[in-house]
Amino acid sequence: MDYIGIAFKVIGGLCLFLYGMKVMSDGVQQAAGDRMQRVLNFMTKNRFIGVLTGMVVTALVQSSSAVSVMLVSFVNAGLLSLTQAIGVIMGANIGTTTTAWIVSLIGFSIDISALALPAIAVGFLMGVIKWKHQVLGAAFMGFGFIFLGLKFLTDALPTVDPESLAFIQRVSNLGFLSALIGMGAGTVVTLLMHSSAATITLVITLAWGGVINFEIAAAMILGANIGTTIDAILAAIGTKTAAKQTALVHVLFNVAGSVIAVIFFKPLIHLVDLLVPGDPMGVGIVTHLAMFHSVFNIMCTLVFLPIVPQLAALVSFLIKDKDGKLALPRTYHLEYQHSTRSTPELNIIRAEKEIRDMTDLAASMFAKVSETLALFREEGDKTPIVETLVEEMRAKEAYADDMRVELTRFLLECTRQQLSHQSETKVSQLLRIISDLEDMTDDCFSVSLLLDRSVKKDLLFKKKEMEALAPYVAHVEDFLAFVKGHVGRSITDEQAVFAEKLENTIDKSRDRLRKLGRKRIEAGEDVKTELLFIDVVRRIEKVGDYCYNIAGVLSHTG
Repeated sequence: MDYIGIAFKVIGGLCLFLYGMKVMSDGVQQAAGDRMQRVLNFMTKNRFIGVLTGMVVTALVQSSSAVSVMLVSFVNAGLLSLTQAIGVIMGANIGTTTTAWIVSLIGFSIDISALALPAIAVGFLMGVIKWKHQVLGAAFMGFGFIFLGLKFLTDALPTVDPESLAFIQRVSNLGFLSALIGMGAGTVVTLLMHSSAATITLVITLAWGGVINFEIAAAMILGANIGTTIDAILAAIGTKTAAKQTALVHVLFNVAGSVIAVIFFKPLIHLVDLLVPGDPMGVGIVTHLAMFHSVFNIMCTLVFLPIVPQLAALVSFLIKDKDGKLALPRTYHLEYQHSTRSTPELNIIRAEKEIRDMTDLAASMFAKVSETLALFREEGDKTPIVETLVEEMRAKEAYADDMRVELTRFLLECTRQQLSHQSETKVSQLLRIISDLEDMTDDCFSVSLLLDRSVKKDLLFKKKEMEALAPYVAHVEDFLAFVKGHVGRSITDEQAVFAEKLENTIDKSRDRLRKLGRKRIEAGEDVKTELLFIDVVRRIEKVGDYCYNIAGVLSHTG
């Protein structure tokens, strides 16, 4: 028997199948890239909706590993909490069972070669034609490669003579030990291939060809469930505590579920036999295995879903929070996820979260400036106040500079990958917002330096001037609050009109305050003091301008 030829056919078929899964997954994620944030918001409502979301998303992208890597990334970025992620992990395990059903219902019941080439052709044409659904071409091509990979597998394995693999037959008759061996084999194969879908496809194909029996195949599927956690573990390396806890939840859930299933292996096998009538041999074995995979994951979810808070408490105990609560780290660094299971669209969502944090930083800086200006209306020594202000503004402005550099680098890294037109536009918009936010922090720092100069040079503003400045500052604070509440999503036409009215109000207030300063100069007041006041007014007005720029970007987002 030409074992080398068979091995190459099997490996080639598996590689083509894996490539098809990757292409299809990327195509679906690119097509849904601009909607991923809405999916994310939906999945955070409660654990039951989280399960549903994880199930649907995994069924679409055909990779629980992709979803687990995405979850670790989102938890690390603060987009999801640990408790919210647990429900999605459970749903992802159910969603990944669609792979077994596709293989069992399509891969062996019809001539898949008749579907493969047409799907690839349709996908290619959809990808080269300029239209709004161009990215879906990759999804169709992925399906075609999946079918083609299955074709190679089904052509190769039926030629295997089961009698020549006597050692497999002997291993299949060791009772409970056989189940443990099968589970171990499934785990190792999945760890090597980084894909439970590929392992399950291989297992079903081997079973269909008569190489392994139903029980060994079922045990290998349990092992694949354990091995698939490797991607979450790798994604958690170097991340925050919450992300490591999420990866640990995935490991505990899958390992505990598989261990419980192997303990009650015989009853579980009998349950599947009841649900799927007929002898689990030959063609019927593929349906039995698909049902086994589904029943196992659904039962695991039903067992663990009621104790999600307790599971979260357990991993929080096992992995203590050592991230600390520093208000402002010395440096800022955002690592691009190069995982083969991830696409740039998911990284763009992470960047949006960081940009919202940058908006919070800018808003906190202006709030501190506003607070200090209010203190200037009171009597007393202002030196300690401005010294504290300058020190805080200098640290935050330096941090904002780091954020701008890293976020820009991060988004440019995204553009080096294949992006949909919507995502390319989104990246361009985000880069403009980052620039405006960083300029905003520069002007907040500049105001602090002007106030410091006012105190140290004894160029103190009159109380009347400070009182006139208060409504002006309040308008800019309102604009910042508006921007802070809408960064990351598009604004309506009515909200755009509201932003324009705020900008006009700020401009009119600026003009009045400038006139007040010039009139005081004409009245004989100190020129340096009044020019300094006008400079403060100008810097504050620029913050409003940046808010208006960002509102303009958000009005074209969608």
